[in-house]
Amino acid sequence: MKKILVINGPNLNLLGVREKSIYGNQDFLSYFEELKERFSTVQLEYFQNNSEGILIDKIHEVGFEYDGIVMNAGAYTHTSIAIGDAIAAIQTPVIEVHISNVHQREEFRHHSFLAKNCRGVICGFGLDSYRLGIEALIV
Repeated sequence: MKKILVINGPNLNLLGVREKSIYGNQDFLSYFEELKERFSTVQLEYFQNNSEGILIDKIHEVGFEYDGIVMNAGAYTHTSIAIGDAIAAIQTPVIEVHISNVHQREEFRHHSFLAKNCRGVICGFGLDSYRLGIEALIV
């Protein structure tokens, strides 16, 4: 059974509450339950934290054991060289995901410090971006 970790970064614990016009009405934990049902043959785990160092520690912790990571680093995508370096340092493939189409948003969101170290990037499909990320890892 494949083992995949979904990691969410800062402010994503407020999905369903914050900026609904961008991020939608559904909270992530209920969506994650749907993902677990859909991918019942995959061991899915979820981790969320607002602190950069804790996210890096989690990447290091699972980066040599898991079959994949689906990561939405939130705003750290556009600011964190350290998270990009953590992804480069591990063996586990990472798919970078975003709920919104970051290229339709503010200019600073158009650059990712993670993307060059990820297997791929998915953005703009709402919460479905996570499903697409998982599918990319299990094929």
